[in-house]
Amino acid sequence: MAHDEVGAAVERTDALPSRAGSGKPWLMLAIATIGFAVNFWAWALLSPLGPLFRQTGALGELTESDVALLVAVPVIVGSLGRIIVGALTDRYGGRVMFPLVSAATVLPVLFEAFVGLNSYTLLLIGGFFLGIGGTAFAVGVPFVNAWFPPERRGLAIGIFGAGMGGTAISALTTVTLYTGSHTAPFLYAAAALLVYAVVSWLVLRDAPGRTAPSGTLWNRLRGNAALPITWQASVLYAVAFGGYVAFSVYLPSYLKIAYGLTPGDAANRMAGFVVVAVVMRPVGGWLSDRLGAIRVLATCFVVVAAGASVASATPLLEHVGTVAFLAMAAALGAGSGATFALIASATEPNRVGGVTGIVGAAGGLGGFVPPLIMGYVYGRTESYAIGLILLAVTAVLALLLTVTVVRRTALGATTVGATTAATEGTP
Repeated sequence: MAHDEVGAAVERTDALPSRAGSGKPWLMLAIATIGFAVNFWAWALLSPLGPLFRQTGALGELTESDVALLVAVPVIVGSLGRIIVGALTDRYGGRVMFPLVSAATVLPVLFEAFVGLNSYTLLLIGGFFLGIGGTAFAVGVPFVNAWFPPERRGLAIGIFGAGMGGTAISALTTVTLYTGSHTAPFLYAAAALLVYAVVSWLVLRDAPGRTAPSGTLWNRLRGNAALPITWQASVLYAVAFGGYVAFSVYLPSYLKIAYGLTPGDAANRMAGFVVVAVVMRPVGGWLSDRLGAIRVLATCFVVVAAGASVASATPLLEHVGTVAFLAMAAALGAGSGATFALIASATEPNRVGGVTGIVGAAGGLGGFVPPLIMGYVYGRTESYAIGLILLAVTAVLALLLTVTVVRRTALGATTVGATTAATEGTP
C-alpha cells in the first residue's frame, strides 16, 4: 500500500470514534444483525426436517447419509458464495448487498415450499440455491466493521455474529409449522426476507468515508487470499464456526439416533445448543477487545477438545452429556467471535470484506464436512465416537496453530499498525 493510502486508512480509522459515539452505528448494527438472523433462518430450514423426512418416509426411503447430504448442501453453497459476496461488499457496500442477498434468497425458499417438497432430488436442488442466504455473513462483517472504532470492533462484530441465532428460530419453529402445513415454515421465512429486503434498503447506510477498493474482482480476491491472516483465520474459523454449523445442522439426527429422542425434542435441544453459542459469540468478541483474541481462541479450543472427548463416550444426556455439549457450544460461539476480532485488528479496513468472505467460506465448509463424516462413520460402525474424537484432535491442532503461527502474525500486525500510526503522526 502506498504511503498516502496508509495515511488515508489511518485517518478514516481515527475518525471512527466520533461516529461510534452517536446512535447511528448501533442502529446500523441492529438492522444488520436482524438481517443476518433472517437469512440464516432461511438457510437452516432443511436441517430440522431431515430426521422427520426419514422417519415419516415422506420423500421415500432415506439413509442417514441422504439426510446428511440434504442438510449439508445449503451449507457448502452458502460458504463458497461468501468469497464472491464479501468482495462485492467491499466494492458496493452493505447498503446494496444486504437487500440484494435477502431478496435473492426468497426465490429458493418459495421453490422449496411449492416444488421441492415433492421429491428428494427437487429438495436438494432447492437446497443448493437456499445457500444464498448463508452469504449474508460476508455482507455484515465489513459493513459493521466500518461503523466502529478498533477498540469496539470485537464487540460489534460479535453482536452481529449473534445473528447466527437465526438457526435457532428455524429449530424452534420449523417442525411445528411443518406439522400444521408443509409449506408454512417456508412461507413465513419468505415473508420475513421480503420485509427485511425493503426495510434494509430504506434504512441501511454505509459508514461515512467508506472507500471502494480499486482493481478487478479477481485481483482483489487473489490479493486477499495471499494474506497470511486470511488462511490462518480460515483454519481457526473452520474449526470454531464449522463446529457450530456442523452441530446445528446434524445435532437433531445425532440426538434422535444416539439417545432415542423424538424429532421435536431433538430440535428443541439443538436450539438450546444454538442459543448458548449465539450468546457467547459477542462475549468472545468483547473478551478479545480486552484480553486479546489469541488468549480467547486458545481457551476455546481447549474446551472444545475436552467436551468432544467426553461426548465421544456417549454419557448420560441429562447430566454429563448436556454439560459437554453446552460447554462446546459456548466455546465454539466465543471462538467464532474471537476469530473476527482477530481479523478486524490485523486487516486493512478496505480488505475486511474480501478476507471475511474467504474466512467465512472456510467456516461454512468446516460445517459441511463433519455431518458427512458422522453419517459415513455411523453407517459403518453404528457409533459416533470416532467422529467426536476426530473433532477433539482437530481442536488440539487448532490450539497449537493459535499459540504459535497465528500469535506471531497478530503481533506482527500490531507492530506494523503502531509503527504506521507513529510515522503518520511525525511532521
